[in-house]
Amino acid sequence: MNGEAGCERTIALMRQNDDGSQSEAPARRGLHPQLRLILGLHVPAIALGLGNGIGLPVLPELTKLYGVSIVQASWVFVAYLLGTLVASLPTGMLIDRIGRRWILLAGPLVVAVSSLLIAKAAFSGSFNELLVYRFIAGVGTQMWMQSRITVIADTGAVQQRGKQVTQMFGVQQVGALAGPLIGGFAAVTWGLWSPFLIHAVLTLLSIIPTYFVIKETAPAAKRAADAAMKGPRWGLLLKNPIPTVFSIQFLTNVTRGAVFEGGVILLYPSYAYGLDPAELGVLRSAMAVGTVPILFSTGFVMDRFGRKYTIVPGLILTSLSMASVSVTAFAGLSLAWFIASFVFVHLAISIISGNMQTLGTDVAPPQARGLFFGMSRLVAQGGSTASPMSFGLLSGAFGFGAAFVLLASTAFAAAIVVVFFLEETLRKPDKTAGDG
Repeated sequence: MNGEAGCERTIALMRQNDDGSQSEAPARRGLHPQLRLILGLHVPAIALGLGNGIGLPVLPELTKLYGVSIVQASWVFVAYLLGTLVASLPTGMLIDRIGRRWILLAGPLVVAVSSLLIAKAAFSGSFNELLVYRFIAGVGTQMWMQSRITVIADTGAVQQRGKQVTQMFGVQQVGALAGPLIGGFAAVTWGLWSPFLIHAVLTLLSIIPTYFVIKETAPAAKRAADAAMKGPRWGLLLKNPIPTVFSIQFLTNVTRGAVFEGGVILLYPSYAYGLDPAELGVLRSAMAVGTVPILFSTGFVMDRFGRKYTIVPGLILTSLSMASVSVTAFAGLSLAWFIASFVFVHLAISIISGNMQTLGTDVAPPQARGLFFGMSRLVAQGGSTASPMSFGLLSGAFGFGAAFVLLASTAFAAAIVVVFFLEETLRKPDKTAGDG
């Protein structure tokens, strides 16, 4: 029986990898594989996405309580991204050393603790405390994100990875885009602390099914890879097309960081147009109507035709959308014009959500998947971290328009690299030697 027999199963008893090695996947008899996938990975994805979404419209208002400028306020997002950046490589090494499962469980626990601390800071904390707690949240998020993508790389067939990754991002985006509506109205009704308490409780509940349905995916693949490995693992990261993929991930995440982890797409209207948490929550959550269906469909396109069929148009449209926001800032246009650009940004960027990690699962060396994803996330989070940092500096020195021009430029540069320097990473089964 070859790996294609269970191609619809993200989590199956045994899977044939691209290089012919076998990997064990988490499975339990009597439980449908799709249900296993939902309980083990999708439920926590929704909870963590919900948590990020709940906090985004509230954080700008929270920073105003401390009396800080927009440049200082941007550090609330920088601190979170620095946490994801610092944790990237250590998490990858731990995933290879102790396995995927324990990191998958530990990450949400760290996130839940950080949310409780942020709720406490909203009562009696300082701005510096808030930065520390946001840093801790970034560490926990990185632990979970890396372990989940490594599980998919361990267990997923190459022609299913696009769907698997985008489905994961899709359900996470359901939470991320629904969260602002909940967080905004909770903050207005009960106080700025309440969204973070809600998030902590939901996150703790979400990992209960993960504990019972997810088993370790690494052992068999790692043993086979270790036996075949010659020379240092770091050298594997220098083989083509890995350096090219890393450069694309960095440039793309400079732009994406402004929309998701960086949150400056919400920080800007809070300061420039005076929108409150509830208004920001409605605006952000409304984006789920158009973006989630797009995100799910891109996975099917990537698996059927190739990764570049969504990456290139997605990056070009994202660049144009950021340019449209810069026009609203330079020209001092009304809120209605900004909302139109806001919608454009979210629709465009949904096309490239999950694409970078799909590229990563395609090129990750089986001998060092944890190390690869650690370095991949380090590079990507470096780009995401640079996003709010550069936004704060440029907006303070030259205005909001200049900051959005940079975000448009990095997306366009990433598209150029993909077109001219990256070969298609989707490999068809009938062209792959050694299948079966």
